[in-house]
Order: sequence, then C-alpha cells, then structure tokens
Amino acid sequence: MSKSDKPFLAAISSLAAIYLLLIVLMLVADAIYGFRAVPFSSDDPDKASLVKIFTDKAVINSIKLTLFSCTVSAILSLIVAVPTGYLLSRYNFPGKLLVDAILDIPIVLPPLVVGLSLLLLFNKMPPGGTSFEDMLNSLGIEITFNVAAVIIAQFSVACAFSVRTMRNTFDQISPRTEQVAQTLGCSRARAFFSVVIPESWRGISTAGTLAWTRSMGEFGPILVFAGTIPNKTEVLSSTVFLEITTGSLETAVIVSLMMVTIAVVVLVGVRMWDRKNEGGLYHG
Repeated sequence: MSKSDKPFLAAISSLAAIYLLLIVLMLVADAIYGFRAVPFSSDDPDKASLVKIFTDKAVINSIKLTLFSCTVSAILSLIVAVPTGYLLSRYNFPGKLLVDAILDIPIVLPPLVVGLSLLLLFNKMPPGGTSFEDMLNSLGIEITFNVAAVIIAQFSVACAFSVRTMRNTFDQISPRTEQVAQTLGCSRARAFFSVVIPESWRGISTAGTLAWTRSMGEFGPILVFAGTIPNKTEVLSSTVFLEITTGSLETAVIVSLMMVTIAVVVLVGVRMWDRKNEGGLYHG
C-alpha cells in the first residue's frame, strides 16, 4: 500500500469504526444495565430476576412463537423471493420499473401503515360485502389477531428484503452458464434448478437469514394486525413493548438481550455454514 493511500484508508476505516462502535456501545449499555438491575434470583415476588423471566409462561410462549413464526416467514419469503428476484434480473417486461418500485413499498412504508393495510385488507375488503376475514372464518380459518396474522405481518415486510437480496444475487451471476446448459438440451426450468440455484446458494442463504432476523425484529405490523395477546400472538418484540409500557424496563432489557443473542447465533451460524459449504454449494 502506497503512502498516498493511507489517508483514504484511514478515513473510510474511521467512518466504519464509528458506526461499529455505536452498535457495540448500545449492546454493552443493555448488558450492563440489564445484569446490574436484574439479579439471578430474588425472593421478592414483585422484583424481576433472571430465573423469573426465563421461567415465565408468557415469555416461554413468546420465545416459541417467535422461533416458529420467523422460520415459517423466512421459508415463505424464500419461496417468493427466489423466483421474483430471478424474474426481475433476467427478464424485461412492460411495467417492470413500476413492479420493482411496488416491491420496495414494504421497506419504505412505516411499519404501522403495513399493519393497518393488512387489517383493512382482511376485514374491510371487498367493500360493501362479506370481508375476506368472514369468508375465511366460514371455512374455520381465523387470521386477524391469531398466529397466522403474526406470520403474514412478518412475511409482508421480510419478503421485500429477500426479493431485493435475490435480485442483486442473480444480477451478479452471469447468464452464460444457464445459456450453455440450454444449448446442451436443458429446458429453462432445468437450467434454473440445476445451474442457477447452486450458483446462487450464498445469496439464498443471505436472503433467508435476513428474512428470519427481520421477522424477529418486526413489531409495528404485528401490533396492529395480530395484537399483543399474551400466550397467543405475543412474540419477543411484543414482549419488549409490553414490558416497557408497564414500567418493567429491566425485563424489557433482558428480553432485548435475548433477541440480540438469538440474532447473533443465527447470523454467525449461517455464515459458518456458508463458509463450510462454499466450495461445494456456491461454486457448484
């Protein structure tokens, strides 16, 4: 590295370090406050403790629902994002720019607006007649203020991030290999599954991880569309909100640290898995 490059490298490194430091300091503040304010155990029934928090039925159910709903949401996001990203990357069609912009709406809209839109869609549409919710109820299916609403609320936002990730992934993959496969007799579908998917595995992994972690952090749409019903629709993000509104800041911090831990484990685990399988999966 030449001397002339050092100032530039120092400048960009400093900017990255400032943001990194901000994130680390936020986590450190949570950890210090939480573990100083919340003892491991307590004989006082009105005082929070780690044992009480982690054995509380509502918190346990919140953890279970979070893990379940995030997993389902991530799978649904990939099912939609992979073909959608491929379509946007490989094909030109009338209205493509408009479609591309619409797919980004869940990213730019305030989360509460997404939840309100879902609530209106299921309970007020079609106008002047039987709503979609009533139609589903007649079939024994309940959406609003149920687990299904949690998953739909998470999916509606998380999928948009996955679509963007998959489109960028396919944009970086040369279409030459699938074209060669087609000249050798493969159909477009077979070339997609046998050539494109293995080459895009790293992007699929990233999109799935992003969808999962984004789903775990989702709150606004869930609050409006699914509610925060303990032992029914309460997820970890809802638990943090409920604890703050009731003045239990210590419990909210501990649950927040739990979410951070889960996110770190998922992110690090997926990256380690990607690195381990990079030669076989990503490069075909």
